[in-house]
Amino acid sequence: MYVILILTGIIPLSYLLGSIPWGLILTRTLASKNITAEGSNNIGATNVRRIAGSKLGGLTLFCDMTKGALPVYMAGGLAAANSLPGEIFTIIAALSAFAGHLYPIYLKFRNGGKGVATGAGCFMILSPMACIVSILVFILVICVTNRASAGSLAGAAILPVSVWMSSGSTVLTLGAAIMTVFIFYRHSDNIRRLLAGTEPVIWKKQGMTEKRD
Repeated sequence: MYVILILTGIIPLSYLLGSIPWGLILTRTLASKNITAEGSNNIGATNVRRIAGSKLGGLTLFCDMTKGALPVYMAGGLAAANSLPGEIFTIIAALSAFAGHLYPIYLKFRNGGKGVATGAGCFMILSPMACIVSILVFILVICVTNRASAGSLAGAAILPVSVWMSSGSTVLTLGAAIMTVFIFYRHSDNIRRLLAGTEPVIWKKQGMTEKRD
């Protein structure tokens, strides 16, 4: 019963933190733009960068990672203080925050992000080495392809493998795999454009026009 009571606090709190639409808040406050009505219409850092510039995109990235890391950190502390299974509590908090970012209650479950930054924030606490490996893969693929979606998909794909290799935890690996599946699902349109060769690039050459992501 005690465990259930704690979970009934962790799950909604983590979800509500994950639901905070930092991309929308920052662009409305600092750039007078409605990110849900421009570009790809989602609140993620990539769309913010495209619509409001790199500085706000970077700030959104930081905030989205933080809203993934904070619930996991708090759940871990709560589990340790009460001698409860830390991995289970932290992965539940992580998945709840991740779900909040994808389907934010504050936006009526629409216009959520694609989960990459929030998922990275979660695993920066859960499995730092695995997260670093995924980030390095993300950066490498972006440098090679000049496409943010390709880097995101590659980083997400390697995450469950790197989590398993660095921690050996079935619980964390399963959590990483669930996130990877949803990240790929949220990138369905990007995958189709990548296969068709029409996915927009990050850095444009002179005279090129940026297509919608």
